[in-house]
Amino acid sequence: MQSVNDLGASGHGRFSMNLKFRHKVFLALLLNSLIVVVCMILIGRYFSERHFEEYISKVEAETVTKLLEALSQEYRRSGNWDSVRQDPGLWFGLRWAGPGMRPGTGMTGPPFLHFDPLSTKSERMPPPPPGELMPPPPGQPPRHPPIPPIALFDAEKRPLTPGDGSSQDSYRLTPIKADAQLVGWLGLRKHERTTHHLDVEFTRQQSQIFYAIGAVALILAFFVTLVLSRRLLAPLKELETGTRALISRRFDTRIAVRSNDELGQLAAGFNAMAQALEKHQQTQQQWLVDISHELRTPLAILRGEIEAMQDGVRTVTRQGLDSLHLEVMHLGRIVGDLHDLSFIESGSFSPEPTAVNPLEILTETLECFRTRLNQRGIQLDMHETMEGDVLILADADRLKQVFSNLLENTLRYAKVPGVLKISIEVGAGELSASFEDSGPGVPEESLAFLFDRLYRVDGARSREHGGSGLGLAICKSIVESFGGKIEASNSSTGGLKVSMAFPRHYGTPL
Repeated sequence: MQSVNDLGASGHGRFSMNLKFRHKVFLALLLNSLIVVVCMILIGRYFSERHFEEYISKVEAETVTKLLEALSQEYRRSGNWDSVRQDPGLWFGLRWAGPGMRPGTGMTGPPFLHFDPLSTKSERMPPPPPGELMPPPPGQPPRHPPIPPIALFDAEKRPLTPGDGSSQDSYRLTPIKADAQLVGWLGLRKHERTTHHLDVEFTRQQSQIFYAIGAVALILAFFVTLVLSRRLLAPLKELETGTRALISRRFDTRIAVRSNDELGQLAAGFNAMAQALEKHQQTQQQWLVDISHELRTPLAILRGEIEAMQDGVRTVTRQGLDSLHLEVMHLGRIVGDLHDLSFIESGSFSPEPTAVNPLEILTETLECFRTRLNQRGIQLDMHETMEGDVLILADADRLKQVFSNLLENTLRYAKVPGVLKISIEVGAGELSASFEDSGPGVPEESLAFLFDRLYRVDGARSREHGGSGLGLAICKSIVESFGGKIEASNSSTGGLKVSMAFPRHYGTPL
């Protein structure tokens, strides 16, 4: 039985799998924008409140500095705090008027504004009579006196002003000095957060502004994300369409490359793959055409000869049977070469390559062909610069097949009398071997196609010599399977030169 977590995980997995890629990209971009907007709002609110509180603290500090000066002057004038203790109105007046100005003593100007930036209230009203509390504003019910944010203490830290009965521990005390003598303490009530209703309103308005900005930014992010996701995923949509075309074997499909980024590289890679598939399809079609053509000719000859003998048009003679045998042998060579070529290109034609000496294998192969070369009038000229055993990683039987195919080509196509030059040289990290006959050569435009399957050069190197057109293709597949390379060129003597290079193996023969 599945647990709840397993069911939840499987449900989430199915939901994720049901979403299309473009939806995932859109949601990812939108989620990223949402996170950015939320972080912006939170950080903005944090710094806004912090800076506002710093501003309040600076206002408090400035107010305290002015009040300290006013209280110091009042103490020097009176010599004690009796005037402040007996006249609360004087205390309220000092808090507002500042140094040198006392309410009720010739003070002129606008009506007294009892405004304390550190207090929680702000009303326009006349100063209270001495010994009386502040009356409530018009239209409001009576209320208890507000807790004063500022209090006055004497030199022994005893409270001198009306308050809530809190001790000096509830205040941050600043010394009051008159002529360098400590005469009292000014207390600023400790508070954690802004409590003035105007301050709270200001903070609330700032929060609303941030929320409005965040909402607008989120809406803009939604539409920008929608446009960007469509634009970014447009190449992938084209790639999907192109892939479906390739599945339908429309290998001529191409995708427009509009950028040099990863998507542009992906489009370029798709085009290269489509081009390779198209070329492979064309090669495969040509391969089938060439094989059918190659097999149709000897089969037509065999059918014609046999039907002629059956109809009595041609008598059954040894010469006719020999002709039929030659065509059968030719068919056998074609089928055998096709089998060898497919077997070699499949990569399963031999076990792991072993360390072999190519000179020994070449010597054994030449011994098998020496009599035929002499009968054809082809002189063998061999040069080798090997000192000791030089090894390569290869399969001995397949390497012998390469040498045999090259010697067969010489026997078929080289003019007689002629010369076959074989050279083996050892270079830096590789062994080179070349077969060079005395002609005829190959047109320059045909050299690049000599190793193609069933390719034949017109003229001297034609089908009439009995070749299947697969020998050099087999040689190329075998040499490359050993990590080597093979190429053809016209020699200075007018013949064909086939050169091979194998990487050396530094070890002992296995």
